[in-house]
Amino acid sequence: MSVMHYPNFSECKVVVIGDVMLDRYLHGDTSRISPEAPVPVVNIHGEEERVGGAANVAVNVAALGARCTLIAAIGQDEAGAMLKKMLLSQKVDCDLIESTYMSTITKLRVIGRQQQLLRLDFEKYYAWSAKSLEHKLEAKLSNAKVLIISDYAKGMIAEPQALIQFAKARGIRVVVDPKNEDLSVYQGADILTPNMKEFEAMVGECHSDDDIVMRAQALIHQYNFEALLITRGAHGMTLVEKHNNQYHHIPAKAREVFDITGAGDTVVAVLATCLGLDKDYLFSAKLSNVAAGISVGKLGTATIGVEELDRHFSETDINRSISGVVNKNQLLLALKKHKAQNQKIVMTNGCFDLLHTGHLAYLQEAKALGDCLVVAVNDDDSVKRLKGESRPLNRLHDRMLALAALKSVDYVVSFSEDTPRALISDVLPDVLVKGGDYETTQIAGAQEVMANGGEVKILQFVDGYSTTQLVERIHQSNQQVGEVV
Repeated sequence: MSVMHYPNFSECKVVVIGDVMLDRYLHGDTSRISPEAPVPVVNIHGEEERVGGAANVAVNVAALGARCTLIAAIGQDEAGAMLKKMLLSQKVDCDLIESTYMSTITKLRVIGRQQQLLRLDFEKYYAWSAKSLEHKLEAKLSNAKVLIISDYAKGMIAEPQALIQFAKARGIRVVVDPKNEDLSVYQGADILTPNMKEFEAMVGECHSDDDIVMRAQALIHQYNFEALLITRGAHGMTLVEKHNNQYHHIPAKAREVFDITGAGDTVVAVLATCLGLDKDYLFSAKLSNVAAGISVGKLGTATIGVEELDRHFSETDINRSISGVVNKNQLLLALKKHKAQNQKIVMTNGCFDLLHTGHLAYLQEAKALGDCLVVAVNDDDSVKRLKGESRPLNRLHDRMLALAALKSVDYVVSFSEDTPRALISDVLPDVLVKGGDYETTQIAGAQEVMANGGEVKILQFVDGYSTTQLVERIHQSNQQVGEVV
């Protein structure tokens, strides 16, 4: 069974182009009906502003830790200035057209008792030609992995086909959140993410899952898409792929729905960033489904950070694998629970290229020093640097699975540096264990652990066992066989 590690979003650069807007919320209490008309009276006690539309897509990308550039248009007004300030504060690289032809689109929502009572839209927009945007795209698409076209039908994406072709000619994947019912304008995009209402406006009413799949497959082949991801609210998502006509119905992950505002933006952001890291469509869709489930549990447009996504990630079937194989973020979250229960955390590290009796005895002895044993493993490149080009004999994937299967080991995590000092500094175990003939001062991370009140233990390996010795015996055995032959 394969181990799917949580993506390192920081390795991805995403460009978002589309319609941005400012979402304003007025919060209040309502307990009576107006005597002037049959409407509730809301006593306002607070207000807030959030980014909306393509701006919300961009901040969701940035919240994952990816590098994000937003190309959009705003008015030369107070709402535009506020929107720009909010985007910059959330680490979005902004390339905004500040235009006198338009006002910044603003949506004002009145909220009473956590429910949306009324929405007022203020908008005056302008249709931008693709030609007028090419110089911005040319500059910002450098080193980008994916382009998100966030089309809210407010003028920025007046010529989507030209934008798609511009990106595809440069080898950049294109994800489209569509509003236009004429899908020919999105021809050649990698994937579209319509919601169910938008999808049925394109293909007609669907009466079953089979209807959805059949009509999605027809659109994919007609317009040369690689996939369609249809978001279906309480029914989850349906992913249909061009490759082998594969399809997957993904159940919803929401526990309680407060507000679906912006959930589609969250889906697009997570989906596109995963695709930019060369994850497959199914993984990307499943992770975006988890993010959507978190988003609808919040009021208003919401960004989903890595830590929050990590916390829910383990509850999904994305990472169903051997228990205990984790990345750093998952490990730190898991250890919080152990520490909350006053359990003693023990940590050790090594290459563990070929597991042998010496390793087993050492790990059992290490586990006996506490309640939870964490094993940090050098990745393949790190092993090569330490042991030579012929090592490791077993890939990181296989070494981690073998360790995770041991009763004495609770968590296995990898690191890419020559020493695990940085990882140990993040974990700060109660006991740091190293095997061999070392002085405490020679052990990576020892200083940080002791400064935190922890202790360092040096255990002796079982005599006669080492991976290097095993490798030498194998070579000698092969040579002897060769001489006999």
